[in-house]
Amino acid sequence: MARSRRARPAKLTDAAPLSARVFAQLADGRFHSGEELAGALGVSRSAIWKATGTLKELGATLHAVRNRGYRLAAASDPLDGEKIRGQLAREVHAHVARVEALWSTESTNSVLSVRPNPPPGSSEVCLAEYQSAGRGRRGRAWLAPPGGAICLSLSWTFREVPPDLGALGLVIGVCALRALQELGVAGAALKWPNDLLVGERKLGGVLIELRGESAGPACVVIGIGVNVALGASLLEKIAALGLAATDLRSAGLTDLSRNTIAAALLSACLRGLIAFERDGLEPFAQEWRRADALCGRPVDVTAGAGIAHGLARGIDGHGALLVETRQGMQRFIAGDVTVRPA
Repeated sequence: MARSRRARPAKLTDAAPLSARVFAQLADGRFHSGEELAGALGVSRSAIWKATGTLKELGATLHAVRNRGYRLAAASDPLDGEKIRGQLAREVHAHVARVEALWSTESTNSVLSVRPNPPPGSSEVCLAEYQSAGRGRRGRAWLAPPGGAICLSLSWTFREVPPDLGALGLVIGVCALRALQELGVAGAALKWPNDLLVGERKLGGVLIELRGESAGPACVVIGIGVNVALGASLLEKIAALGLAATDLRSAGLTDLSRNTIAAALLSACLRGLIAFERDGLEPFAQEWRRADALCGRPVDVTAGAGIAHGLARGIDGHGALLVETRQGMQRFIAGDVTVRPA
């Protein structure tokens, strides 16, 4: 996949929000004066000032310096559906009906959830720069400013409900890990059931929602969030919530286009969906076990009405978490896991 070292302004129409068009102009990470921005976008300098204020409200880190203008703290190319589609692996092109990049929405999963199911073996993809109600498992908020993350969803229709459908989150985790390793991320791991980690800190996550009946065609909406460049202040805010987070910039990826990252994630996931529909979890299980960040560690598992304490012992053949407790080996198909001090 091609690397992009310098972001260029995206081709946005006048119908796009002014904040989106200002973001695209600032994507190169350089200073641009208010006069320059106003002239390029055909608006007043006052409108530019208001738009930069909107970007700050959305969480973007902007520097404003007298006689120099405005710049983003870090260069970040705007997400572009055409560029992403153009970088998809050749063998998955025919399985993608549409790639859409939005400036802002409640959540990309919600966008696809209200649309008709794509034909079996086909997918629709939605990305967004900003999600006003982005969420992870159990309704937790997903915080990401414009330019700071990859927030994408894809819908996929199976011809029939796969036997191991409950393990699809693990499969997508393996696919995301493959993409990140291909891009040069070292030391990434998987935490059951749906977290991507680097150095014990959360890099991203997966959220899967099922649409369909118990028999016949079934559609899943797969949400993937990966932190790219959150910035120190947001990382500190997330830490204050009791969560340890990291991003790709902290992991050493400073020169990759977000469109390249998104294309790599989508290509790996689409390959994985095709294999999963044919062969189930089995082709992914050993790879998941090798990346398991929990195996052998003392954990607390919150599931149902109680908390189980024990040692994580990996996953079974259907993707359930195995925990060795004083009462014996317990099996969990859902739950939240916390690592306890050894």
